[in-house]
Amino acid sequence: MKKITQTATADRSPDLPQLEVVIEVPRGSFLKYGSTGELDFISPFPCPFNYGSIDQYIGLEGDLLDAVVLGPRLQRGERVTVQAVGAVGLTDRGMYDDKIICRTNSATPQRRFLILLFFRFYAKCKGVLNFFRRRPGRNACDGWCDATEAIARAQPSKDVKWEGPVIPF
Repeated sequence: MKKITQTATADRSPDLPQLEVVIEVPRGSFLKYGSTGELDFISPFPCPFNYGSIDQYIGLEGDLLDAVVLGPRLQRGERVTVQAVGAVGLTDRGMYDDKIICRTNSATPQRRFLILLFFRFYAKCKGVLNFFRRRPGRNACDGWCDATEAIARAQPSKDVKWEGPVIPF
């Protein structure tokens, strides 16, 4: 497992949760893989950050807890230990889902704005995809929240036998 070293930043704090993230979509990739390793879809736009999951937790929608890892491009399948600096709430087909925002560098207000902008756009695109897949429900970015609160909403995966998401994505 690779541990990403942190640089001194304004938001560096020993109180921030340390999490292990498995990278599913490297920064710059057009291929969106899910937590089971299956290809979910091909995006018309490259992913602007590393995207993956925290396999120690199950999110509210029944899949592994999602994570964004800011910083340099990482390899698909790579495990990294990073600090969680916040979370973004996303509703997909009416199901709330936290995206834990982790960093290898600072999460400045400008980066937070760009992350929220991305997820607002992502929610709209996901709504179009869900329409064509005949999967109804609200799709929206619900804003920035505290990482600790988002993690507390998730269920530890050791408490359940997780075999993959119950609802297809």
